[in-house]
Amino acid sequence: MTDISDAFSKGKAFIAFVTCGDPDLDTTAQILRSMASNGVDLIELGIPFSDPTAEGPVIQEANVRALSNGTTTDRIFEMLEKVRGEIPVPMVFMTYANVVFSYGTERFVSRCKDLDIQGLILPDVPYEEKEDFLPVCEKYGLKLVSMIAPTSESRISMISKEAEGFIYVVSSLGVTGVRSSITTDIGALTSLIRKNTGTPCAVGFGISTPEQAYAMSRHADGVIVGSAIVRIVAEYGKDSPAHVGEYVRKMKDAVMKD
Repeated sequence: MTDISDAFSKGKAFIAFVTCGDPDLDTTAQILRSMASNGVDLIELGIPFSDPTAEGPVIQEANVRALSNGTTTDRIFEMLEKVRGEIPVPMVFMTYANVVFSYGTERFVSRCKDLDIQGLILPDVPYEEKEDFLPVCEKYGLKLVSMIAPTSESRISMISKEAEGFIYVVSSLGVTGVRSSITTDIGALTSLIRKNTGTPCAVGFGISTPEQAYAMSRHADGVIVGSAIVRIVAEYGKDSPAHVGEYVRKMKDAVMKD
């Protein structure tokens, strides 16, 4: 069994996102193996959804590709059943409330527990509505990961105090996607978070280069990359696992630099 805390126990964490089923689930399984063998500390597994409101065009297009080839929540669970034992790093699902509701919240969360999935990120569920999911997650030991954005302002201390697993710090306003620069004062944001909690915080949205990863890792306990990885998968398709692994290695090296 793994634990989210394992991701942050050896220095700065590199957290990688992948859309399950893009271009197909066999390739996703190979990508997970490649990420693990190249130093990823935690993997966010995206369950494709037809209306991913927090996502930019890169991940939206990955959702379309995955859904069009027949990827379902059940098929993702089946893929993970086959490979989970080979991948000794914590994993969390990142998806939307409707995906979990339509599957059946308790059925979904109990399957996560069976597959050693440690957490759940639901970007369309605000802090004030987390009670729709929190009791079931607590029952099965799944962490409901909180997101804090630059606009959270007065709610930051409240969200931080109740956060579990890790805090997903949204670096930029808007949807996910690669950005040439990140202008948010991440240092001020993470300082405020740390005044209220010892839960690790990881910065995501817009990070794509080793230089950006290094800069963000100075202010946070970890760095999250999604769109840049999904773009590699879009470019190389079934040949993408090796390219993703190479990218993960560079990014992990960057966040671990002194």
